[in-house]
Amino acid sequence: MLRLAIQKSGRLSEDSLALIRECGINFISSSYKLKTEATNFPLEILFLRDDDIPGYVQDGVADLGIVGQNVLVEAGYPELEVEALGFSKCRLSLAVPRADAYASVAALQGKNIATSYPNILGRYLAENGVQSHLHTISGSVEIAPSIGLAEAICDIVSSGSTLLGNGLREVETVFRSEAVLIAQPNLSVEQTELLEQLRFRMQAVRRAKRSKYIVLNAPLASLDEVRRLLPGIKSPTITPLAEAGWVSVQSVVQEDEFWHITSQLKAVGAEGILVLPIEKMIA
Repeated sequence: MLRLAIQKSGRLSEDSLALIRECGINFISSSYKLKTEATNFPLEILFLRDDDIPGYVQDGVADLGIVGQNVLVEAGYPELEVEALGFSKCRLSLAVPRADAYASVAALQGKNIATSYPNILGRYLAENGVQSHLHTISGSVEIAPSIGLAEAICDIVSSGSTLLGNGLREVETVFRSEAVLIAQPNLSVEQTELLEQLRFRMQAVRRAKRSKYIVLNAPLASLDEVRRLLPGIKSPTITPLAEAGWVSVQSVVQEDEFWHITSQLKAVGAEGILVLPIEKMIA
């Protein structure tokens, strides 16, 4: 049995639970339960405060955890990370009032900065030769400049709308973060095998999300060019059509390359291009 700790509420919790379900693991969750057990995989899910997860995993209270890299690094346990998960991406950024002049991080020399991440920010400032006064607060960091507590803040940013709504502008990216899977260092042999099974499923789900299955018809005369554009996992599947001089081509393309490749395929004569989602993809 593995005990997996995830954030008890919020976007990271929702994304984590969705990933577990996409891995084919069934469980029942509710807002008032602090733990649940999977029905078809030896996994118990614990719902905890995100700040507590790294310490619980380090101490062996939980075997695994899903947590933001920002929380993991701030807690001082970066060595627990075993897999980057590709969701809940954000950045830890410095921000100042919109009306304030700002040329570089050197402008923060001697200034007061409010943050919930004093360890990450402290290292960043030290690397840039800046000495500032850090005020550690939890929650509502954006209000600090308007109440005179600090001249700048350092906080998590996703869209930037919260900064804008509080009269601030982002000036420096201190740290980039995403959700990661972490594991305590003393798993048993059986638990390590279960962890590898879970990682295998997670990787298959993530690989599928980054890829699309594409089917098209192409003139035989353009087949070499089509094959160059569509390498597939090893190579594309090619089937002759009933109409002489034409073939059907099936392949896999990366999501971020899809539109560029599609325009090139059309330029060499491809027709009837179909694009389908992939549920799982085993490499």
